[in-house]
Amino acid sequence: MVCGGFACSKNALCALNVVYMLVGLLLIGVAAWGKGLGLVSSIHIIGGVIAVGVFLLLIAVAGLTDVINASWWVMSNKTRDELERSFDCCGLFNLTTLYQQDYAFCTAVCKIRRPTCQMCGEKFLKHSDEALKILGGVGLFFSFTEILGVWLAMRFRNQKDPRANPSAFL
Repeated sequence: MVCGGFACSKNALCALNVVYMLVGLLLIGVAAWGKGLGLVSSIHIIGGVIAVGVFLLLIAVAGLTDVINASWWVMSNKTRDELERSFDCCGLFNLTTLYQQDYAFCTAVCKIRRPTCQMCGEKFLKHSDEALKILGGVGLFFSFTEILGVWLAMRFRNQKDPRANPSAFL
């Protein structure tokens, strides 16, 4: 099996969430250990580290449960009908005999006009590909503006203020 499929992605996300859970527990444990031994006396630092650890732990647990629940998620008939009508397609992919049952209950306009309709999975992938290209372009634009901001900040930092006293040190 080639990594990159559904099962590999699911396992990688599960492993990543387990690592985040361990990091969250490590943060909480180190903060408690530091307070217990008296290495850190500031309650604000310990409280901040514990809060970050608890937040990371909760996010990791929520992510792990979502990844596990996504394996058993089944689309409702109402949602399927709405998607098939709005995208004018029938069924998700032709991988199992369930496609024949899905196609029999399809309410899309394309089924009325033609004997076969385009698969919804193909349309979803095409639509998501276009959306990801747009999002990538927007992300690239903002990354270049960030680089420009860093360059301007470095340039500004190395300039001398013309209003400053020339005899002053710096």
